[in-house]
Amino acid sequence: MKVYFLGTGTSQGIPVIGSTHPVCLSNDFKDKRLRVSVRLQWENYSFVIDCGPDFRQQMIVSKTDHLDGILFTHEHADHTAGLDDIRPFNFRQGAIPVYADKRVVKSLKDRFGYIFETENRYPGAPSVEVVEIENDKPFSIGNKTAVPIKVWHGNLDVFGFRIDDFAYLTDVKTIDQREIEKLKGVKTLVVNALREEPHSTHFNLEEALDFVALIQPERAYFTHISHNLGFHEEVEKNLPENVFLAYDNLEITI
Repeated sequence: MKVYFLGTGTSQGIPVIGSTHPVCLSNDFKDKRLRVSVRLQWENYSFVIDCGPDFRQQMIVSKTDHLDGILFTHEHADHTAGLDDIRPFNFRQGAIPVYADKRVVKSLKDRFGYIFETENRYPGAPSVEVVEIENDKPFSIGNKTAVPIKVWHGNLDVFGFRIDDFAYLTDVKTIDQREIEKLKGVKTLVVNALREEPHSTHFNLEEALDFVALIQPERAYFTHISHNLGFHEEVEKNLPENVFLAYDNLEITI
């Protein structure tokens, strides 16, 4: 399986609009981060986790020409706002499956009512097939199984996902022990590391490193990164040898 990092930034992206922070002014392409998302590909299958406001640009840059489904972690705009841009896939493929829990489905319907309209649909509106998912109930994506991992984004429960020996967790602040058990044996872990200072709803760098030490994957990649974490190259050289900062358009093989 190949994992392509479509975006590795926080909700504002980097550079932040109007910011004169040194990281926002960096010329290093690794310091320029779109909103967080990944693409998973194996055999002839192609899935993305989350569909934020940079989705169209991400699909073009990554040369993604078909899409078998979207897995949603939660309903915040930086993870869902690009849903309208699935239309080119619809025109070629038909309805796109979207996998989300009941609360997230309701939020999508509230925000994108025209997509879910069953009568008098607007011609050319995006088309989806809703697959409601629940914690403790693995589900099929292509010929693989995705295991939901419930984590806490402050007071909001959100999903991460484990597929084979790969796990993707974003917007994590805390995780219950019973969910940690689902991560046993993971070889490649992706998890958020927002900045050095503590944050109320996200792991900071120290918490993310502690979590990697707890899970003990063979390698880990940090994502959902803000400009306040610092310059990519400076931060990464101080990380353990099996821990890396992800960056936009990085592709790894699992």
